[in-house]
Amino acid sequence: MIYLTRVENFNAAHKLSNPNWSAEKNEEVFGKCANANWHGHNYELHVTIKGNPDPETGFVFNAKTLGVLIKDVIIEKIDHRNLNLDVDFMAGKFTSAENLAIAIWDQLAQHLPAEVQLHCIKLYETPRIYVEYYGGK
Repeated sequence: MIYLTRVENFNAAHKLSNPNWSAEKNEEVFGKCANANWHGHNYELHVTIKGNPDPETGFVFNAKTLGVLIKDVIIEKIDHRNLNLDVDFMAGKFTSAENLAIAIWDQLAQHLPAEVQLHCIKLYETPRIYVEYYGGK
């Protein structure tokens, strides 16, 4: 089994806020991330797939094709957007990095060919904070 990772970047804004809580509690729990005027991140997305190399190409999957798929299915929908307001696959979801990684997985998994499997979504929200998702809930 070979693992192939493609890295992409995007910028997006969001706000972490529980509508059932007071402004004070949201600020206590989420700090600056609860800013009513939003805040943004320069995200780094690592998409790892796995499979066996094709005997005719030596590829698990063409890395360029994977990049185009990620850009078409994910990046075009979230880059320079507000995750709370503008992204259809985040509608009604809390826009934490954890939930964003799960949503990205769900979007990509349905577009990959049968010969490869999605292995991991690693999403850096900052250079020091990232989440990893391996499927399942």
